[in-house]
Amino acid sequence: MDLDSSHSPRQTLLQSLSQIHTTPMGVERIKRNLRLSEGDVVTYCKEKIASPNCEITKQGKNYYCKIDDIIITVNSFSFTIITAHINKQI
Repeated sequence: MDLDSSHSPRQTLLQSLSQIHTTPMGVERIKRNLRLSEGDVVTYCKEKIASPNCEITKQGKNYYCKIDDIIITVNSFSFTIITAHINKQI
């Protein structure tokens, strides 16, 4: 059974929080885009995603997690953080 058919995107992503990861290139891209100098970017992103204030939507193959002034994009099949960037519309 497809998890997405019976759960909201938020529930599905939060249930899969332990599977969220990124690539070495992803780490560098996220640090650059969010202007982070140090720390574990995967943990940073997971904490943002798990926040009750995080708005999680799914479009196509990706989850979009909007919180504070950032958007984190996560692939819905592999749970790879593709990118994170500052939302310029705020």
